Amino acid sequence: MNTAEAAQVVIETITAMAGEGRPLMQRVLPEEDVHFWKHYPEKDARDRDTKSRWYYHVHAPGQRDEDEHGHFHLFLHRTQLPEGLEPQVWPPQGEDAKAHVTHIAGLSINHQGIPRAWFMTNRFVTNEFLYPADVMIENLSDYMVDNTAEDSLVNRFVTAMVALYREEIAELLVERDAALADLVQEHGVAGYEKASGAEVLAQIPIDLDAKIKAIEFE
Repeated sequence: MNTAEAAQVVIETITAMAGEGRPLMQRVLPEEDVHFWKHYPEKDARDRDTKSRWYYHVHAPGQRDEDEHGHFHLFLHRTQLPEGLEPQVWPPQGEDAKAHVTHIAGLSINHQGIPRAWFMTNRFVTNEFLYPADVMIENLSDYMVDNTAEDSLVNRFVTAMVALYREEIAELLVERDAALADLVQEHGVAGYEKASGAEVLAQIPIDLDAKIKAIEFE
């Protein structure tokens, strides 16, 4: 999917959600008893063909920006990467880790259901198999979650957002690696873990209208 196609899908899905009167978060979360930090869906939304996945969760008040409702975490499955490629950093559980995934990015959503920011996290936040930026960038085009069991508009929206912002995500991955290098220089291998005290390593705001207008007039 090129950027023009991705922009069209983003417009179509957001418009359809608005037309149905059900913004994005209402399609992801239960009507009642939403628990902070819990994954929605509980076992993540997993594409039946690619194994790419996403989940959404909400932080407690005071632990997020005021204009954020919640955010997605987006992942490639290790099987989508070149066969035999070793991660730069393994989860503490090694091959016994529960999810064999690598984190693409976090996608922050405002209270109206509109994307507000992209961000990168440290390895421990999602317990990922960490691969360097160049590997992730090379495989970003393989991210696709159109065929999970969750709401089809949400699935298509998430896939298209990654395609639309591939260049920005690539830049953030490079920034993430630079931040990790600084943390490792200071803390050693603990730089990748909670002991470093660093969770969000890079972030950029999203201006969806400006992004789409720039593509339309290229």
